[in-house]
Amino acid sequence: MRSTVTKLATVVVVLLLGATLVAEAQQAGKVRRIGYLDQGSAAGNRPYLEAFRRGLRDLGWVEGQNIAIEVRFAEGKTDQLPTLAAELVRLKVDVIVAWTTPAALAAKRATTTIPIVIGFSADPVGSGIIGSLAHPGGNITGWTHLGLELRAKYLELLKEAVPGAIRFGVLWNPTNQVHKPSLKVIEAAAQRLKVELHLAGVQDPKDLESTFSALVVKRVEAIVVFPDGMFVAQTPLILALAARNRLPAMYGVREYAEAGGLMAYGTNLAVMHREIGASFVDKILRGAKPADLPVEQPTKVELVINFKAATALGLTIPPSLLLRADHVIE
Repeated sequence: MRSTVTKLATVVVVLLLGATLVAEAQQAGKVRRIGYLDQGSAAGNRPYLEAFRRGLRDLGWVEGQNIAIEVRFAEGKTDQLPTLAAELVRLKVDVIVAWTTPAALAAKRATTTIPIVIGFSADPVGSGIIGSLAHPGGNITGWTHLGLELRAKYLELLKEAVPGAIRFGVLWNPTNQVHKPSLKVIEAAAQRLKVELHLAGVQDPKDLESTFSALVVKRVEAIVVFPDGMFVAQTPLILALAARNRLPAMYGVREYAEAGGLMAYGTNLAVMHREIGASFVDKILRGAKPADLPVEQPTKVELVINFKAATALGLTIPPSLLLRADHVIE
């Protein structure tokens, strides 16, 4: 009798072990689906997507083997984000990566169950995306680039580069939920610096040229361009308009300066995608809950100055400012 019981127990153990091994094998062979929602354009934001892919590969996630990435670019058309977010939800992806504040809010409205990793969001708490950085709650976590706090610095640095300027334009997007509070920050800075601000709201790319013309009529001497997915999608046009109208410009995304713009001040977005965005997705795919993962902030903000652009504008950048730059493009 004891022998029979022992044999039966052994069979049960073998069956359970076999079932566990089968389950683990199935899990190992499962392809996880990642939704990537981007307010910008495929052409302009492709480097960020590629950086994200490299970060995932470094963590063992390879497209075609154990992950598939469903990419949706809004091409600067903010009103398309809810439709694109709904598509990703219908595909039943395992996690959604939402790039920019408008994309994060569209994803949040589309699902309360699928984990969401946000990125390039200036003020996720104030924008209503999460409850707090330390305890985001719900199905959302990710990283912020602290853009709201940097708005004053944009103006301060640009004023230092063009000390004689007293009239500054601000290019902002009314459909970007973080831009209105951003205006309050930069307006306070303008009062401290005793300069005039001329606010230029643009939500449709076709209005960019006429907006620049209107700023020139107002005798604006330099311009701040707020970070925005639609603006990033229109980088070549914005750079061309600034150059044509001989307007020194400060941008919140370094790629503008690398492409010929005068100055940029902000975190390295490609690095954040590769190191932080990919890390959050990795943790979630391995079982972590977004609510338990505090939102991360950049540890470094970089000043990039394009010396060639300054020369073309006839500007002499103060040596003190050049010395503080993290990168000077000759």
